[in-house]
Amino acid sequence: MFKRTVPVGIEFGTVGVFDADGLMHEVTTFRKDVKTDGRHAVVEFGVSLDDDLARRDFTINAIAYEPERGELRDPYEGQADLKRKIVRAVGVPGERMREDRLRALRGIRFASRFDFEIEPDTWRAIVASAPHMDRLSAERVKQELEKTMEQVERPSAALTRWRESGALAVLVPALTSAPAERFSALDRLPRAADDADEGTAKGATLSRLAMLFFGDEPGAVERATKALKFSNADGAWIVQLARARREVGSAIGAACAADAPVPDAQLRRWVATIGRIRTDTFFRLSAALNPAVESLRERAVTIAFRDPIEIADLAVDGEDLRAAGVPAGPQMGRVLKALLEQVIEDPALNTVAQLSALAKTIVTARS
Repeated sequence: MFKRTVPVGIEFGTVGVFDADGLMHEVTTFRKDVKTDGRHAVVEFGVSLDDDLARRDFTINAIAYEPERGELRDPYEGQADLKRKIVRAVGVPGERMREDRLRALRGIRFASRFDFEIEPDTWRAIVASAPHMDRLSAERVKQELEKTMEQVERPSAALTRWRESGALAVLVPALTSAPAERFSALDRLPRAADDADEGTAKGATLSRLAMLFFGDEPGAVERATKALKFSNADGAWIVQLARARREVGSAIGAACAADAPVPDAQLRRWVATIGRIRTDTFFRLSAALNPAVESLRERAVTIAFRDPIEIADLAVDGEDLRAAGVPAGPQMGRVLKALLEQVIEDPALNTVAQLSALAKTIVTARS
């Protein structure tokens, strides 16, 4: 009898219990699947340990240990599969995949994370399961993608298996024609360290997810992120990075290939297109695809937070421009945009006096 429990998943027979150090552990009563539709299972509680192990997906996690007696139960030779570095389904692979279509993606993730092979019959069952994965909810697919980016050192191995099995075309059709170089670039982006704080971990995972769509048509990226139920903020971040690469990625690559100094003014123009807060991530993603871009990243980030690159950075506001004779309305917006272009070229112009004089010149020229 546990002294204190927390109902962390009582509907699944799971409670949290605390050890002597106050650390919580999840404890689940033995279960047996009674019925399943490929997404949800109806279970029976209070069955035997062997029944519970029989419902596990893979042999490597169908192992039980009784610490007081030192007894190990391994009815499906999971220890041997661990030594052989094999992911193998418990029992009949096709039945396991039909019970829960997510098992195929978990098997791919386990194999990629631990650099294991997938046993041939299990792989064939994964391939056969792929056309039926449209039964999975978008939330579960997104969670599996996130876990892959969080846990797998080389995500390209997992994404390649998604593609080869047919799962990618069913679950994220927007990525069906994604170039292989993007999957390879994922491996050069760091995953979140185990001891990273929540913000850092989320940023590392989001950068990897953004790489999947980096450079794709923004409308298609927006539709894909919405279909996968990304938050509005995360979806917008991914879309804006994809748009920026389409707009300036080729020019940046060409400049790096030319092996000539890139003027600050050119970097400011690129940073203005990319966006101040996205600059560091953009150049990290770009460098993962083309290592030569790394030479520009530090300068670009410095410029992003030092120089005027947005209209809000201008030394003048609407009141200053009205005093200089610029009428309110669309023309003021056009003047502000023209002033920003001048300041991006030469930040020394960013003073009230100089911008007011320039504004007068622009209005006169357009009259």
